[in-house]
Amino acid sequence: MSASPQSPRVLELPYRWADRDGSVRVEIRENDDPVALGCPEIARGFPYCRATVEPPRKGYADFLGWVQLITLDDSEGGFVHDPFMPLGPKPHPFDFYGWAPTFFDAPHADEDWNFLAHAFLCGLGGELHDLRREVRGVLGFSWGFSKRGLECEFFDPDALRAADWNGHRDYLARAFPAWSFAPGFFEHPLRP
Repeated sequence: MSASPQSPRVLELPYRWADRDGSVRVEIRENDDPVALGCPEIARGFPYCRATVEPPRKGYADFLGWVQLITLDDSEGGFVHDPFMPLGPKPHPFDFYGWAPTFFDAPHADEDWNFLAHAFLCGLGGELHDLRREVRGVLGFSWGFSKRGLECEFFDPDALRAADWNGHRDYLARAFPAWSFAPGFFEHPLRP
């Protein structure tokens, strides 16, 4: 990859969920140590993305998860869900989840390609003791890169709008038919 290192790109996004304010720090950095990140050597020089949620949370109402959709040069029909492959197929749309879950991705390939991702921090809707199968978007950001030969141009992370989330809802409902995907961005998990 390129001999000149890329500068880190950082984006801070505020949010409100479960009646508490928080923030997400998105960092796009050059993968200069693939082994430390669990990647093969080919990933050197590609970007990786890490998004951290602050502050830590306490209980069921605080559950959050990351849903990422990607589009590649060879994607037909636009964005598709980007599964966390080490876990194999799963019955839900979350790549990472928990209380203040960290998002991480480090894509790489031999060939030239364009990679664009939409990552969304989401919570669960519905009543506390019901089986929750409603995903509610809280915030989102885009990131990616373009690789040509040995050059890899990183895209700055950029905040997404509720309209961007809404544009993915029909696809997500088809990909995960046991789940519903509420429109817009929400601040409170247990309110309509």
